[in-house]
Order: sequence, then C-alpha cells, then structure tokens
Amino acid sequence: MNVISSFTSRAAGASFMTTGTLRGQKICRTATASSNSRYVRKHILELAPYTPILPFEVLSEKFGFLPEDIVKLDANENPYGPPPEVAEALSSLKFPHVYPDPESRQLRQTLAKETGVPFENLIIGCGADELIDLLMRVVIDPNDVVINTPPTFGMYAFDCAVNGGTVVDVPRCNADGFKIDVEAIQRAVYKHKPKLLFLTSPNNPDGCVLSDRELLLMLELPVLVVLDEAYIEFASCKSHIADVVKYDNLIVLRTFSKCAALAGMRVGYGAFPKGLIDYIWRAKQPYNVSAAAEVAACAALSNPEYLQEVKGKLVQERTRLHSLLSGISYLKPYPSEANFVLCRVIGRDALQLKEKLAKNGIMVRHYSSPESISGCIRISVGRPEQTDAIVAVLSAI
Repeated sequence: MNVISSFTSRAAGASFMTTGTLRGQKICRTATASSNSRYVRKHILELAPYTPILPFEVLSEKFGFLPEDIVKLDANENPYGPPPEVAEALSSLKFPHVYPDPESRQLRQTLAKETGVPFENLIIGCGADELIDLLMRVVIDPNDVVINTPPTFGMYAFDCAVNGGTVVDVPRCNADGFKIDVEAIQRAVYKHKPKLLFLTSPNNPDGCVLSDRELLLMLELPVLVVLDEAYIEFASCKSHIADVVKYDNLIVLRTFSKCAALAGMRVGYGAFPKGLIDYIWRAKQPYNVSAAAEVAACAALSNPEYLQEVKGKLVQERTRLHSLLSGISYLKPYPSEANFVLCRVIGRDALQLKEKLAKNGIMVRHYSSPESISGCIRISVGRPEQTDAIVAVLSAI
C-alpha cells in the first residue's frame, strides 16, 4: 500500500523544486515561479500535470503523416465513428444561440429507459471525467482519503490531488491478471477511513473485469464505491448501473466516448444514489453539457442496431488482435474484455518500441509506471486493416 506523500517547495518568486512520491515513483520537478504564483493554492503549486494523448493534428505535424494516414491506437477511440443519425442531428441543430438545458432532460429520459435507472438518479457530465471531479468537489475535504487500485485510470489520483485529497494506493494482483486485492482493500478502508473507493470494470489499462462477488464485498464496506464502466459494452458481464437504487453507497459512471464513438463530443453520465445526487446537482456547473453533445448522444441511442453491430466488430477484432500479438515472440498480451489489449514487452525497451511504431505512423500507449506495468504498451482495437498494419510492423522489428 502506498500513500502519496506531501510535496515540498521553496517560496514563490524564484525557481523552486517539488519532490515527492506518487504511486511508488519519486517525482522531482524544477520550475520558475512568477511573483503572482503566490496567489495559487499550495497544493496546486505542487501538482504534477496530467499528460493527455496527442490529437491527430499534432501527431501529423510531429511525425510527418497526413492525419488520415495515422493508425491511432493509443486512446481507445472507436474507429467506426458514431451512427449516421448523429451527423444528421447535428446538421439540423436548432437554437445553437440558446443555452442548453442545464439538466439534460431529454438525454436523461432516454437513458432512464435504456438503463432501467430512474430519471432522478441520473446526471449528465462533460464526459465521465467531469463527474469524477464533480464528485470529488462534493465529497472530499482537504486530506480526505481516496482508495485507488493501480494500475488503473489515472484521473482518479489526479482529481484527488486537484481537490486536496490523499490517495492511498492498493495495488492490483499482477500475478492474478490485475484482479483487485479484496483483503488489502478491506484492510485499507478500516485503517484509513476513506470517503471514496474507485473501481474500474473493465479496468483500464488491462481490461480485466470485476466479479459480482468482489463488488458485493466492496459494497459491504463503509465507503462510497465508484464503479467506472466506461468499457462495459465490450465485456461479457452485465452492467451494475441498475444496482444504484439498491445500494446507497454505489455510484456507477458510463460514457458515450467508446461504444458510441462520441469521444470528441464529451458526454458521460452517472447513476447516483438519492441523498447524494442532490448535492451533486448543487455543485454542478449549470450549462456543463452543450446542446450539440446532448443531441449527438440522443441520436446515437436512436440506432441501437448500429451500436450493437460496431460492438460486435470490435469484440471480434479484439480476439484476432490478441491472437496475432500472442504470435510475436517479444510480446505478452493480457486477456481483455475492453476495446484494447495490454502487452508486456519482453527483452526489449518498450518506449523505443513505441517510438519505432510512431515513426511508421502507428500510435500506441506506453507505460513507465506504476511498476506493475512498467515496460508495457497498450494497443487499442481498431479496424482489421489497422490490426494488419501494426502486426506487420511489429513482426518486422
């Protein structure tokens, strides 16, 4: 178990150094502080920035490929795009000069029918990322504890740091396919008395799923359990979003970025228990979801046949990709129930492998931390021709 330590820095107005420990790795940064940095909250001065994936235009300029020629398999985006109804709906968008519905009523009504979750338990966010941060702002006081289970989605620890909380890491069991360590989490909850426990199923970056028994054991603990189901559409197990009405300490987050291919529109949603969601509404920005985003999400849900077809293609291609990667001597692909495959690079430098792929116009995600996935790359599931392209380069290296 690792607790993120406090950072130290010298006074503002001169160069300063911040050092500390984040998920077992020592961080040391030197920067120049301007005189007005004295107005910045101390924990923000000490915050390490989140590093996002580069967009097509930047990749094109950096590597010299046309955007349409880049094989982008680094951000788990859906290569098939949204249903055609989305473009049609956006092209006829009414009243773009008027502020959007602050409660996203139309989308919430549609989702209530889709998920079986009551309308009043649902809230829409500018991506599920916004809802993670919003929940932190509502729940976390300075130094309150959040339980994290690395390797997992980096935004949980990042948003906790932004909101002045303390992350306690309970690493997943590497030897057991990155399953959560149930007993270690139980001990951590009773020792540290956290407010939030973040779980991801399927987990990013490895794609393993949480069992029903594991979730039930977590729900027995005195902590709010946040279940992130960003990739649930690609999994063989069912969603637990409807269980929010049964457990007053369960929150489930979902997104339109993956299966519905609306990553660029930024639409996510959450199911919150009554009693908590009232305070989430109080803290939410009034116009956080654009009219275009809500229209696009409703249009995507209007064609479930298309969504199911694309899901089937990606699940089938995931199986093929995993099989082909297994045939490459220096890669060890892990089983996955998401739209990506994590591979351990054996006997070679994983970062150099990523860079060689990039020089061939193929982008993948590389990990140097946490230690359990150091030396791994993550490959998003693409179209068959994209699988062929990356396997050809990997085989030739």
